[in-house]
Amino acid sequence: MSDTESDPPNSWALVTGSTSGIGRATALKLAEDGYAIVVCGRDAGRAAETRKAIESASGRAVDLIADFADPAEVRRLIAETREATANGTVDVLVNNAGGGGFAPTEDTTEAMFDTAFALNVKAPYLLAGAFAPAMAERGRGAIVNVGSLSTTMAASGTSAFQAAKAALSMLTKSWTAEYGPRGVRVNSVDPGYVLTRVNEHIRDMFGGYLATLPAGRGARPGEVAEAIRFLVSPQASYIQGATLSVDGGKNAVVTM
Repeated sequence: MSDTESDPPNSWALVTGSTSGIGRATALKLAEDGYAIVVCGRDAGRAAETRKAIESASGRAVDLIADFADPAEVRRLIAETREATANGTVDVLVNNAGGGGFAPTEDTTEAMFDTAFALNVKAPYLLAGAFAPAMAERGRGAIVNVGSLSTTMAASGTSAFQAAKAALSMLTKSWTAEYGPRGVRVNSVDPGYVLTRVNEHIRDMFGGYLATLPAGRGARPGEVAEAIRFLVSPQASYIQGATLSVDGGKNAVVTM
């Protein structure tokens, strides 16, 4: 998107994993900015709640269900998105859905490894392949990949997850080379520990880690969503292939 163009009427944003956490916060903020939202995730009830929240604020949304660990479901989501947005265009893709089991390498099963790469690499790859070419034809669009602090800093027992997020980080650069010259801006946001529903049950485990952060706390989902919102916006028109760390300063400071 250029800094001289406004978003066209009926412009859609597809936010994966937008039924909770960072994805939901992002969907709500992009709806505030005038985008119609494709809300998608595994939980039909939470997807409907997010859609209703957008509609109650006079926004427009559809809710679609998909398990992003299953390529067949991602392909179905692509087809359903095209049908649901028949009178509009998908100008924004936020690859937020992710995850994967954490275990030492010797205890990581092949299924765990495959799930990590299906969620964090293959699903974003299929979605970009489906929607980025049309963005490029229009000469406008934005893709934001939600990575992790793990792309630059390693931790024991998370090798499959970290390898997958590192691959997603490289896709940000590859897609910048491929689609950037045709008007599609591709960037990444790398969160640290985020206070999401999924992380609540392991919150106590991160007390020592959080104490090492200059921020002194974990991120709220809305704080990460604001970074995504910025990268999507015309204010970020000259930012391509970049990674914005939203980690409370962890990536910048060595603990002494």
